[in-house]
Amino acid sequence: MRGRRSTTAPPTILSTSPREEEQGNGAPLVGMNPVQIRATVDLYPSARPYLAASLYRPQASAADPCENFRCKRGKTCKLNEEKKPMCVCQEPSACPQSVTDYDHVCGTDNVTYDTSCELFATKCNLEGTKRGHRLHLDYTGPCKFIAPCMNAELVQFPLRMRDWLKNVLLQLYEHDSMSPGFLTPKQRIRVRKIHESERRLHAGDHPIELLAQDFEKNYNMYIYPVHWQFAQMDQHPSDRFLSHSELAPLRVPLVPMEHCTSRFFQECDADKDKQVSFREWANCFGIKDEDMDVNLLF
Repeated sequence: MRGRRSTTAPPTILSTSPREEEQGNGAPLVGMNPVQIRATVDLYPSARPYLAASLYRPQASAADPCENFRCKRGKTCKLNEEKKPMCVCQEPSACPQSVTDYDHVCGTDNVTYDTSCELFATKCNLEGTKRGHRLHLDYTGPCKFIAPCMNAELVQFPLRMRDWLKNVLLQLYEHDSMSPGFLTPKQRIRVRKIHESERRLHAGDHPIELLAQDFEKNYNMYIYPVHWQFAQMDQHPSDRFLSHSELAPLRVPLVPMEHCTSRFFQECDADKDKQVSFREWANCFGIKDEDMDVNLLF
């Protein structure tokens, strides 16, 4: 595995503002985990039309059939002999070049690609091959050494991740109170209950025993953060399953115990179908069956 030095540091709360990440027509990235905000522009530009036009498509005329024709990552629209739009594999060389090191991504083949566009274009051109089937986006940034995740650390991972997700949501709530746009109204109502509780554990360098005790005592405070993070990543497509690439935003140094992320989600994939379903995700974070609610995926 590739990654950073092993650490059991407490969750890091991010200060990234959605307004700092706005592009195109200036629509805010509402209700996004800061980690997801950072990765969205680089990994999924086509998911946001106002980004796609400027980043990955040439300016099209009103009469161009390809203008509003969507293709999955790695493919581009092309007119066939009948002048009808169709999706074909994009040439990696046709992808826009990276501007900074933050544009680079690491593939599961341990190769650093210039951009996510180049990686998905490469994967598309390898369709039907074993290498293409195995190639996925592993994480953002250049490939690096990742220390092995020890069994004792793996046990800690869900506790620290749950606490981190709760605190990220609370931070977004506080930012939203000063400058609306960080959370949707429905999200704000859910997070307000956590924020106003006098029983909640405040962010800090807590021992793992305290995190376990708080989860047992304040279990209800963790239900929505777990649902929320799943919903933020399940967008390409939104099918209640997380692919390897959709999990990439959690494989960054800003996430607590980053080096355990891949192993943890491999363990979560109970049926070994290379995807983490909503129920598998919730179960891995200790959410009871009766509290797994698809209506909370917003």
